[in-house]
Amino acid sequence: MDTVTSHNNPILARMRQPGPKKILACDGGGIRGLISLGILAKLEADLREAHQEPNLLLGDYFDFICGTSTGGIIAACLSSGMSVSQVLDFYQVNGRSMFQREKWYLQLHEKYVAEPLAGLLKKAFDCQLNGPDYQYDESHPPVELGDQRLKGLLMLMMRNHNTDSPWPVSNNPLAKYNQRDRPDCNLHLPLWQLVRASTAAPTFFPPEVVTFAKGTDHEYQFIFVDGGVTTYNNPAYMAFQMATAEPYHIQWPTGVDQLLIVSVGTGNAPGERDKLKVRELNLVDHAKTIPSALMNAATAGWDMVCRMIGECRFGSPIDSEFGAMVLPPGGSATASNWTGPKQFAYVRYDPLTTQKALDALGLNDVSAAAMQQMDDVDLIPDLYRLGQVYAEHSLHRDHLKGFVPAGLS
Repeated sequence: MDTVTSHNNPILARMRQPGPKKILACDGGGIRGLISLGILAKLEADLREAHQEPNLLLGDYFDFICGTSTGGIIAACLSSGMSVSQVLDFYQVNGRSMFQREKWYLQLHEKYVAEPLAGLLKKAFDCQLNGPDYQYDESHPPVELGDQRLKGLLMLMMRNHNTDSPWPVSNNPLAKYNQRDRPDCNLHLPLWQLVRASTAAPTFFPPEVVTFAKGTDHEYQFIFVDGGVTTYNNPAYMAFQMATAEPYHIQWPTGVDQLLIVSVGTGNAPGERDKLKVRELNLVDHAKTIPSALMNAATAGWDMVCRMIGECRFGSPIDSEFGAMVLPPGGSATASNWTGPKQFAYVRYDPLTTQKALDALGLNDVSAAAMQQMDDVDLIPDLYRLGQVYAEHSLHRDHLKGFVPAGLS
């Protein structure tokens, strides 16, 4: 087995750099990822000001970026060195191509064609990592997950339909299935294909078939669908687990001064039905509502776990009993809200998109019903504006205290 060292692997070198570590986790949510981008634009601007570096990228600041579904697109783009404005351009320019309708007689299986999104992702990563003078060529070998030009650790959340299990795939050079002497080493997989697999939402896009150990006697395939179909549509806790659990061999120290997790949602859009009648709960209704109900519950559940074991510095109330569980930075030294020590500093940015909440932000012209949609590209301007306005109201550099230069937080 090839020996991986910090000298010959920049990803490993960054993993092993001394000092506090920062993780960015991006939720799934289809086109509502534009809400996340509005939030991330403000975060990027604040970090540039705090560090007095006008060209600072989120990929420079965060040591580990992870995402599910549309959050996987955002995570991979940021890890490749894109600014938030570049990621925004990708969605704005390519939104309609990404959601290209399948032929009417095939829409029983899925609404949209996979090939346009696949091609757009391949071109985006190739052009980004090969530099401004690179002339895109479809025949050029695609960027792989193990490309050492990525800014740092990257994790994409997907679901293996063959094994009926969640698959968090990362570029961690020490991970069991990332060893270069394996014929099926994950690091050789095309980055675009893994991102496409993470976004393959059932009924929206066809599944992605990924070939492992390609061209060898050990070749095999797995079918993948959207990571949002797992319980990790919110991947924040999975990122903490990967960063600290021994089997992954990253093993970053824990503590509110050692580890920061910034978790960014795509809008909390509850499908409230005040006038629901029992007779309306038929098979069709369940088929439409149960997937989102499970995703919403899982997203809130992992958020609750992170607020309990982490020092939550910002986040909206989760429910009327649990509340927000917010503590000021360093507050857990004198007061805690559970019986164990805090493992990391935690921030959760995710706007509530009920009509009352939108009106409170001054967005009276934005429809709460529209904000529940995950595939309407006409909503891109309103979704991004919602993220921006929410960020102006909610983001504060004190949330990052201890993880930005002293005196500038």
